[in-house]
Parts: sequence; C-alpha cells; structure tokens
Amino acid sequence: MNLARRVLLPAVLALATVAASEAQTMNTPDTSTNHTERATFGGGCFWCMEALFQTVDGVKSVTSGFAGGITKNPTYKEVCTGRTGHAEVVQIEFDPQKISYAQLLDLFWDAHDPTTFNRQGNDIGTQYRSIILFQSEAQRRAAVVSKAQAAKRFPRPIVTQIEPLTAFYKAEDYHQDYFREHAGAPYCQLVIRPKLEKFEAEHGKH
Repeated sequence: MNLARRVLLPAVLALATVAASEAQTMNTPDTSTNHTERATFGGGCFWCMEALFQTVDGVKSVTSGFAGGITKNPTYKEVCTGRTGHAEVVQIEFDPQKISYAQLLDLFWDAHDPTTFNRQGNDIGTQYRSIILFQSEAQRRAAVVSKAQAAKRFPRPIVTQIEPLTAFYKAEDYHQDYFREHAGAPYCQLVIRPKLEKFEAEHGKH
C-alpha cells in the first residue's frame, strides 16, 4: 500500500461510519416522549373530567378551565351565570407516542353522557354542555369521525358540539386537582368517585 492510500483510507472509513450512523438515525422511528400535544374537551363539571383523564396513561397533565364563549378572562362565578358562553372544559396535555388523539376521543365519550343537552346529571346549564374544541384540521376530522362512530353506541342522538378552540382560560387555582385535593368532599364522594370507579373498571386504572 502506497503512502497516499495509507493516509486516505482511515479518513474514508471514518466518513463512511458517520454516514451509516446518520442513515440509521433517519430510519429509526422517533420514540421520544418529549413532544406533547393538547386536546380540549367539555363534558359537564370539569372536576369530573379532570379526575378521569388524570388516570390515563400518556396524559401528562390536565388543566381545568373555560372555553367556547365570548367573555375574556372569565371567572368561575361569571361562567356559572351562563352569560359568558363558555363551557367548563379540561385541556389535556398528552404524549402522542403513548396515546393518540383518537384514543382520547374514545375515552371522552365514556367519560360523560354526550346525549344530554346542556346537562350532566344535576349540573344544568350551557356551561355543562358537551363540546370538543379542536386545535387543528386533523383534530377536527378525527372528532367528526369519532362522533359518527360513537353514535352507534348510544340510544339517543349525540348533541356534542365540535368547534375550533379560539381561547382557553385556566380556571382559578382552587379548581385544579380538585378531586385529589378534596376527595372527602360530598360532591367528590357522591358524584366524582362513582364516575371514576366506573371509568377505571371499563378502561383500567393506569
């Protein structure tokens, strides 16, 4: 082997190794869980929805708040009047590598009764309406398909609204993690706990 080849060969081999490594990286599926997406649902009292979705594997966080109305920065007291147009909702931050938006939609139908208009149990008013607030065209399409499929599971028509999310307003701090912080409260024992136990029985506790 002449001197020129002895000098160039290590460099060529090094470049080939780097190229192979880069090619392998490009062809390897991204399994990172650092990327998250958001889903926004309303299904009655946000304390209930929050407690249920907090048990779902792949859900990073659940924030109770208000959306779908016209009043900016509404308070809970204002939303309760029914004049803000807002619904009580939860904004779910989730890892799409662990759970898809379509799977969250499936859970949404089981988390409440989507056939009761402006009502969930004894909670009555427009703020308790069933609503999906999409944040992309892909989410809109998924919601429409999921609603059509879910309709086959209910004896009455689904009244859930599907609308674009224009703004989400976080509710006051005392509404966050409500069931976890107030599990012994009457509403938690009489309303939330039975829903949570049913939800976990159907989907498993994560």
